[in-house]
Amino acid sequence: MQIADAFIPVDPLGEALHFLRMNGVFYCRSEFSAPWGLALPPMEGCLMFHVVTAGPCWLEVEGLEPQRLAPGEFALVPHGAGHRLVSEPGAEAAGLFDLPREQLSERYEVLRHGGGGAATGLVCGAVRFDHPAAQRLVRLLPAVIRMDAERSPEAEWLGSTLRFMAAEAKALRPGGETVITRLADILVIQAIRSWMARDPAARTGWLGALQDRQIGRAISLIHREPARPWTVASLAAEAAMSRSAFAARFTALVGEPAMQYVARWRMHIALTLLQEKNARPVELASQLGYQSEAAFSRSFKRYVGISPGAARRGRVVVPGAF
Repeated sequence: MQIADAFIPVDPLGEALHFLRMNGVFYCRSEFSAPWGLALPPMEGCLMFHVVTAGPCWLEVEGLEPQRLAPGEFALVPHGAGHRLVSEPGAEAAGLFDLPREQLSERYEVLRHGGGGAATGLVCGAVRFDHPAAQRLVRLLPAVIRMDAERSPEAEWLGSTLRFMAAEAKALRPGGETVITRLADILVIQAIRSWMARDPAARTGWLGALQDRQIGRAISLIHREPARPWTVASLAAEAAMSRSAFAARFTALVGEPAMQYVARWRMHIALTLLQEKNARPVELASQLGYQSEAAFSRSFKRYVGISPGAARRGRVVVPGAF
């Protein structure tokens, strides 16, 4: 069988989106009356979203012009930046944690605030992504992504999803927080897909590489099988390319050589598991293709700069573009 005959189509970009499974930090339903303002603090590592369920509001993010959000709009602030939601630009805003709240569960609350004028309703959330592919994808997003359900090609189901989320937020029946989380998964993914379809920036760099049939396949295989003993030659064979052509195209599209990407991807997985799952180095050694815990620890310290044990105790990042 020829290598080309064995080439199995994959959807690397779809796989990256598949990893966008959110862990909620908090969710809230807000009932505001003009004049009102809400200041959300920076939340490192979080993506924040806002669904407008009734009335208008304005979104203010530092460095950007104020953006008016109408009922049926969904806005993402992907990088954990502090921002403001207000009844009109420049309105005084109270801090999120300074407002009285009705605590409905450990991660769900209701906020009520304002001067008694025109009403605005919101469903908001702050969420994290654990998987390295999801984290990298989120880092590439712009400062704000907006999606208008009424003007979207998928208007019917998006509108229904937003209404369903608003109804669940208002009633919060048993299992309601889980329903809201799953609906938020769908809306976040659709907003990112919408951005990728319309913004040329989504077709460059790592995202562009994922959409390349051959390099995208190689990246997908690295993500799926980090423990496999990859070489440039074996990746080139999987991509049905010559070694030299593969190496040149991978570097040109991704911005770094293939084996550097493999090493950094393994270290990023290791850091995520050490810090988020409290994994033990001996477990990671076998999961990531090292012959021993000592070999893994040497590689980790050489690449990250500290030992795996130190990484479990503190927040560090893998050097480079991840």
